[in-house]
Amino acid sequence: MTLRLFNTLTGQLDPLEPADGKALRMYACGPTVYDYGHIGNFRTFLQVDVLRRFLLLSGMRVRHVMNITDVDDKIIRNSLEAGIPIGEYTARYVKAFFEDMEALRIQRPEEIARATENIPQMVALVEKLAAAGAAYKTEDGSWYFRLAAFPEYGKLSKKDLSGMEDGARVDVDEYEKDSARDFALWKAAKPGETSWETAIGNGRPGWHIECSAMAMEYLGESLDLHAGGEDLMFPHHENEIAQSETATHKQFARHWMHVRFLLVDGRKMSKSEGNFYTPRDLLLRGFKASAIRLALIAVPYRRQFNFTFDSLTDATNAIDRLRTFRARLTAGNFATGENSAIQEAAKKTAGEFRDALDDDLNTAEALAPVFELVRAGNTAIDQGQFFAGDRDAILPLLEDFDAVFDVLEDRDAEATRRALEWAKETGRMADVAPELLAAQSLTDEAIETLVAERTAAKKARNFARADQIRNELAEKGVVIEDSKDGVRWKRK
Repeated sequence: MTLRLFNTLTGQLDPLEPADGKALRMYACGPTVYDYGHIGNFRTFLQVDVLRRFLLLSGMRVRHVMNITDVDDKIIRNSLEAGIPIGEYTARYVKAFFEDMEALRIQRPEEIARATENIPQMVALVEKLAAAGAAYKTEDGSWYFRLAAFPEYGKLSKKDLSGMEDGARVDVDEYEKDSARDFALWKAAKPGETSWETAIGNGRPGWHIECSAMAMEYLGESLDLHAGGEDLMFPHHENEIAQSETATHKQFARHWMHVRFLLVDGRKMSKSEGNFYTPRDLLLRGFKASAIRLALIAVPYRRQFNFTFDSLTDATNAIDRLRTFRARLTAGNFATGENSAIQEAAKKTAGEFRDALDDDLNTAEALAPVFELVRAGNTAIDQGQFFAGDRDAILPLLEDFDAVFDVLEDRDAEATRRALEWAKETGRMADVAPELLAAQSLTDEAIETLVAERTAAKKARNFARADQIRNELAEKGVVIEDSKDGVRWKRK
């Protein structure tokens, strides 16, 4: 099958294929680095990561470009308040973003384009629009896009803009109201602001021109796919279409993917509500990076996800089941042969997994058969009805699963360690969960030593000491599991 992905532009499921038959040219809006990214931001980045990974698993070449907005109204305002240049101000947040990407196992795009490194391309695009009569200069030296020059404005968001006021202007990067007006392409320099001396004047780019210029610079005038959060659909993506298609007279992007908003405990996430979380906040509370990843991608991208701490606990337990099952397969000594029921289940699961992702990237439907296979496999192992051939049928399927979901390998300790280092550097140690601090005091080697001592105590029938070790480890966030396959331990 070919992946059929909902296209915001057409309002239907369309096949996602490269126009040139070679590589899918894909642009995804990245972070605006005025602060640490929150879980709503990262839900979008993670869903795009799932798409990218599935395309690669399906054998498609991908040319993926993501921008970093490192100059805009918020960045300028915050840097002025801090009394430092925007480059110095944004550096910490750019670094943090890449650290969070690594913690959440988001693959790096082929190209990461920073706005401040592509100013000439933006200036050239403004000049092209001016030559076409679609851009005009105001008395203060700013440049605006004339909406009247693009009659199709609104075709992406499907907004009725027939009553818009001709010639009205807006110079902020984000509209406060659901209205359409001529928008700023280039903003004249103000005292104290970062600016560039260019052929169109001394100033800096508006937010919308940045993405158009960089997308076309790295991917050409027509893209196969443009992705981002649903909050960017209007006005940002609508403005990108208007200025790009006016300049080139070509379709800017054939396919548009928008990821739905995230709620927290049924409410919009905001600092004033006290329900605003970054990935770092959750790591310091003791949750694993892999659980954050799974929780944010388990609900399909077009469904609104209601984030709760229970959803993180559920994701943690689900990952434990997957990792434990794979450990049983790799460590088990199975007799030669096959169980026909397991063989059929593995084949059926592989097909259903692919079909679900081909159907508008339905991650929930892709997960369900995998966990059903885990249940059936565990039951067969417990009953002595699982064989080497069954292991060989399931392990490649788990590899395909992890090529997309990437939660089986346990790399959580490193993400937690970095979060704790950051907490120390930024004075956030008061936010660290006590049990996390206790768990971090134990190295893996120390845990192995205590587990071995407990095993020896049980053999010597010193059950009081064995129970004492189990309880001590539990207090420090380490769980011991006794099974037919031996003793295992894991950090909560």
